[in-house]
Amino acid sequence: MSEVLLETLAPGVAQVRINRPEARNALNNEVRAQLAVHFTALGADPEVRCIVLTGGEKYFAAGADIRAMADAGAIEMMLRANHRLWAAIAACPKPVIAAVNGFAWGGGCELAMHADIIVAGEKASFCQPEVKVGIMPGAGGTQRLTRAVGKFQAMKMLLTGQPVPAREALAMGLASEVVADEAVQARALELAQQIAALPPLAIQQIKEVVIAGQDASLEAALMLERKAFQLLFASADQKEGMHAFMEKRAPVFKGN
Repeated sequence: MSEVLLETLAPGVAQVRINRPEARNALNNEVRAQLAVHFTALGADPEVRCIVLTGGEKYFAAGADIRAMADAGAIEMMLRANHRLWAAIAACPKPVIAAVNGFAWGGGCELAMHADIIVAGEKASFCQPEVKVGIMPGAGGTQRLTRAVGKFQAMKMLLTGQPVPAREALAMGLASEVVADEAVQARALELAQQIAALPPLAIQQIKEVVIAGQDASLEAALMLERKAFQLLFASADQKEGMHAFMEKRAPVFKGN
C-alpha cells in the first residue's frame, strides 16, 4: 500500500494523506518523495483549486524516521538532497490546508508549516524536538517557525524541544484555528471548498504575493501587491465577479 494517498474530496479539492499508521506517519525518504510527486502534479493540474494535507484522524506526522538517520554520515545526508523534495511542497502555487490531528512533531511540524492554513484538533500538538537527539531542525523549522511566531516563542520551542498544545499554538500564531478532534477533517474540507469556489487566479496571486513579500522590504512588497492587483484586471474572472456582484447573482469563476 502506498505511504501517501491521493484522494479527491470534492470538485476542485484534492487531499494528500500520509499513510504510515504503524509509524505514526513518520517521514521517511519514500514519504517525502511521494509528497513531492503529488504536490508537483497537483500544482500543475488546472482542475485542482485547493489541497488538504493530512495524516488522518490520529496523527499528522510524528517527525522524521530516526531509524533512517541514526547511523548516517554528513555526506550521505547531503547527497539525499531532501531539501529538493521539500521545495516541491513550498513551491506549490495552490492553497494548502493542513488538517492536524495528534502529533505534528519535528518534520511533521515543519511539514504543517509548509501549508497556508492550519486547522488543528483540540488534542493536536506541535513540537521541534530535534535538539533532544543531538541535532536541529533541517527542513525549515528554525526559519518558518520564527517567521510564524517570532523569535522568543520559536526559541523556547527549539531550545527545549517541548511540545506545544493546540490552543497555545493558536495563541502564538502557529495554527489558524482549533476545533474538536473529530471535526478537523470536515472543517478543513469546508474551508477548501470555500476557497475552491473563489477565482483561482486571484487565490494564486494572493499566495504568491504574501509569501514573496515576507522576505522583501515593505516598499518592494507593496509594489508586488500593486502589480498583482492590476494584473487581475486582465482576467475574465474579475469581470465575472464584479458584474455578478452588480447583478446580484452568484459568480461562476473559471480560472481565466
